[in-house]
Amino acid sequence: MSDTKTGSSTLRVGWIGTGRMGSAMAARLARGGVDLTAWNRTRAKAEPLAELGCVIADSIADLRDRDVVFTMVSTPDDLEQVLLGDGGLLADPEHVPSAVVDCSTVSTESSEQMREVCSRRGVDFLAAPVSGNGKVVASGGLSLVVSGPEQTYQRVAPLLRQIGKSVTYVGDGDSARLVKICHNIFLGVVTQSLAEITVLAEKGGVPRSAFLDFLNNSVMGSVFTRYKTPAFVNLDYTPTFTPILLRKDFDLGLAVARELDVPMPLAAITAQLVQASVSSGRVTEDFAILLDLQAASAGLKLTPEDIEVDDGLGGTDPS
Repeated sequence: MSDTKTGSSTLRVGWIGTGRMGSAMAARLARGGVDLTAWNRTRAKAEPLAELGCVIADSIADLRDRDVVFTMVSTPDDLEQVLLGDGGLLADPEHVPSAVVDCSTVSTESSEQMREVCSRRGVDFLAAPVSGNGKVVASGGLSLVVSGPEQTYQRVAPLLRQIGKSVTYVGDGDSARLVKICHNIFLGVVTQSLAEITVLAEKGGVPRSAFLDFLNNSVMGSVFTRYKTPAFVNLDYTPTFTPILLRKDFDLGLAVARELDVPMPLAAITAQLVQASVSSGRVTEDFAILLDLQAASAGLKLTPEDIEVDDGLGGTDPS
């Protein structure tokens, strides 16, 4: 069931984690007039939200009186720390929010553990991983997939609709985690395939910009291929999603595939190519460096085309 309606909410909201993604998502709530208090380990990263009317908390404990608290952190260990660690959100069982909505990308097992802990403390837990990056969030194009108690989902859905363009509820438990992992495996497979055909076209004498313009306007084009085109054309690998993060999702996805006895030959091959991108040492760049690795294996030296390219998000590549 997919829902793209917008709405307002009178819930008092807390936010933990204001990195590149978290700050962009929290900003959409703040701009929408939501009563929002945010905390981040590095306070300076949260302070820009104050200009939008958000209160910046000195400690996670300041969020315990919120109706609902969103978490957007990097790893399962981070999630456990902000919820259960010293001074964590759930450290005082007498003072807890009524619901936690976790938007991080963590394993199903980690999510299940946090759900159980929340349940023992009388806190509802929604898994709500997202598809997109900071620029996608700012453009209003983020997609969220959610699982957990349906009554709680209906309660916070107006907030989710303010954050993204679409919200899909996929049932109880932690099924949203599997959906997000499947999504990111497909992300890697599509990007590797896009790199291969782009290198093939260029080695045959076709400029990358021309080939990708044709592809994007054909039935095979997509929001994603158009969004990735500036990086491919101008070799701008400013990170939106790093090879290390993509490798993590392939590891999670292939582990689930083994558990469920689902053969995934294309994903397995792509996982090795993603590993090669990590092994190259370029771990702080965008995973679009798969294009460079593919070109190198084809004996092709790429150079930036240095032209403006529409990314489909209401802007062009400034290089």
